[in-house]
Amino acid sequence: MSERSDRRLAGGMLAAGLIGLVASTTLLIERLRLARDQDYVPTCSLNPVLSCGSIMESAQASLLGFPNPVIGVAGFPVVLVTGAAILAGASLARWYWLGLQFGVAAALVLVGWLAFQSLYRIGALCPYCMVVWAVVVPLFYYVTVRNLAQGVLGTAVIDGAVTRWMRDWHAVVLLLVFVGVLALIAVQFWSYWSTLW
Repeated sequence: MSERSDRRLAGGMLAAGLIGLVASTTLLIERLRLARDQDYVPTCSLNPVLSCGSIMESAQASLLGFPNPVIGVAGFPVVLVTGAAILAGASLARWYWLGLQFGVAAALVLVGWLAFQSLYRIGALCPYCMVVWAVVVPLFYYVTVRNLAQGVLGTAVIDGAVTRWMRDWHAVVLLLVFVGVLALIAVQFWSYWSTLW
């Protein structure tokens, strides 16, 4: 990967890390306020569909026994520091990139599971959670492309042509993912959205 590509990745990591950290921190603060006062209405509870309160009170909101936003508050600073280190000229070891790959892959699985739970089990959406979803997807994609291009993940199955395709078509792939999620949201909550017109 070129130095220019690394700098673009680093800039994206800084932006994703900062946005994800702000959303996770805000969500954690809202969760703590709700835990202290059951009558508190979170700032992200806007209507029956966009309702953080109902999500925060669900079993899925504490997957590992503590509020899920703690994972973001712990993980997004790693993304921020990594982006800053790359911009500063650091050369990170393969084990570090493998660890980061594992982290962003785990984050993608978690947000995918949480999106499914929000849509089909809880029946509500959390705007701050959706911000986290929106940064995790491209973060996973670009870290994966970088690691494939650098041979961090091995090259036995994935060759240079696939990596080039992923790099060349990144905007289309990510757009399709986001449009797909928006379509699922529109269909699932159509009965509510249709009453707004």
